[in-house]
Amino acid sequence: MSSLNDPWRIDAVAQSLGLGPDDYEPVGWHKAKLALGLLERFQSRPGARYIDVSAISPTPLGEGKTVTTIGLAMGLARLGHRAIATLREPSLAPVFGIKGGGAGGGKATLFPADDINLHFTGDIHAVTSANNLLAAMIDNHIKRRKMPLIDPSSVTWRRVLDMNDKGLAHIVTGLDDVPQAPLRETGFELTAASEVMAVLALTTGLADLRVRLGRIVVGRTPEGQFVTAEELGAAGAMAALLKDAIRPNLVQTCEHTPAIVHSGPFGNIAHGNSSVLADLAALRLADFVVTESGFGSDCGAEKFFDIKCRARGLRPDVEVLVATVRALKMQSGRFNVRPGKPIPRELFQENVDALQAGACNLQAHLDIVRQFGLPTVVAVNRFPEDTEQELELVRRIALEGGAAAAPISDAFRRGGQGATNLASAVVEAAKGNSRFDFLYPLDMPLVEKIRTLATRLYGAQEVEFQAPARRQLEQFTQGGFANLPVCIAKTQYSLSHDPTLLGRPTGFRFPIRDVRLAAGAGFVYALAGEIQTMPGLPSVPAACHIDLDPSGEIRGLS
Repeated sequence: MSSLNDPWRIDAVAQSLGLGPDDYEPVGWHKAKLALGLLERFQSRPGARYIDVSAISPTPLGEGKTVTTIGLAMGLARLGHRAIATLREPSLAPVFGIKGGGAGGGKATLFPADDINLHFTGDIHAVTSANNLLAAMIDNHIKRRKMPLIDPSSVTWRRVLDMNDKGLAHIVTGLDDVPQAPLRETGFELTAASEVMAVLALTTGLADLRVRLGRIVVGRTPEGQFVTAEELGAAGAMAALLKDAIRPNLVQTCEHTPAIVHSGPFGNIAHGNSSVLADLAALRLADFVVTESGFGSDCGAEKFFDIKCRARGLRPDVEVLVATVRALKMQSGRFNVRPGKPIPRELFQENVDALQAGACNLQAHLDIVRQFGLPTVVAVNRFPEDTEQELELVRRIALEGGAAAAPISDAFRRGGQGATNLASAVVEAAKGNSRFDFLYPLDMPLVEKIRTLATRLYGAQEVEFQAPARRQLEQFTQGGFANLPVCIAKTQYSLSHDPTLLGRPTGFRFPIRDVRLAAGAGFVYALAGEIQTMPGLPSVPAACHIDLDPSGEIRGLS
């Protein structure tokens, strides 16, 4: 295999998939936009096995889920299978905030990593522009008293930015001497948390994109009727801005296997998965498709099952659950781990007692996946500080907890070779017929869907709906949106709403403070606890360590 220093031209990657010159459009030497319609063109090919990668509850620095996804795809290729990894586009918010780059690490990375982590092919900028165009048209519509009239206090549509900027979370607009917009309170959210991003990730084509954008609800009339982007005349221009962003992006791993990186909804706020279009194309081009869901199985994986897979009848075959020694020790509650702060050195020292105390978190995630009927392979992601005794204990706990297999993954240090054991376990698990099903039927009332998620997956005793949330749920039901799935926005660090409740909390009340309608994306999302849709920067942002050297090379991004 070649090294990172000599990647293939994107034409060679495309040709390895059997793509012709009309099936992709190069964007420079190492990226390409795939053409729409590949599903129809390659319809005669058998469908691939569909593998989702999720994790236990993570530490603030992440547990190597992207590394595992990339490594697994490369490991499958080393076993002779055509495999494609499908991943989300990194938002600039975590790139410059806490986590840093999102293109893998070590010997399990994507190329070109710097491009992917920064502006890439401009998809996220297009989402930002489309979202903010609608925001500007809403204010203009209200100020000019166009029909249908919109009650300014009812407007739910907010502007977005692909950057952590807490100062914009709550603002007042319309302060000019001769205002073009009404004076009102509003704010900014992250682009990755926006409904437009969710639409991009869930759409199945240009016509569907246009319909979804048109049905976005932005506010209400004084009489209480919902007002949509279609009624404001904004949906067509929004679709035009997203014309190229809808096309998935083809790149490569550091071992020249293909990867598709497209869309970027957050896993703890939005639905946390790469695009339906990317996976539909990959499922016809490969033997195995390895996709990644954001954060733990309670966040991205549940939304992968109940939201993304519903969008086009997708049926996964195997769930891979990434577990690490340090995350399980942290789940014991014996270590002071805080976002934006260094991980305590004691977490890297052998501590079998803490590992056993935190193992209940792994069992909880195995139980979550089991409710969807999928076989689970636990990937024990090796870190340098892990001892053999600790690694073997995690394997034993996983197997005793019902995992189909629990191989050690060493993709960070050894690339695809370090993930062949994991790949073999996934191939074996995929031979069986999964009994995949959703957690709840769509005709279940919205309140009961939220209660089902909180009690059956998170461990809550009951859900506490604050008065505004209950009122919104009633309005959405009366408005004809009761049959939508639900998306819970909550902390990723705990199965509960509270990041300090570690391990496997039970008996708590799960507070829902706000519920919002994403009619264009096709779900209702509820905000639990103190989750924020525009977070701030840590005390030492990752941006402080990023620089450009005199030769033009970016340093400190990965």
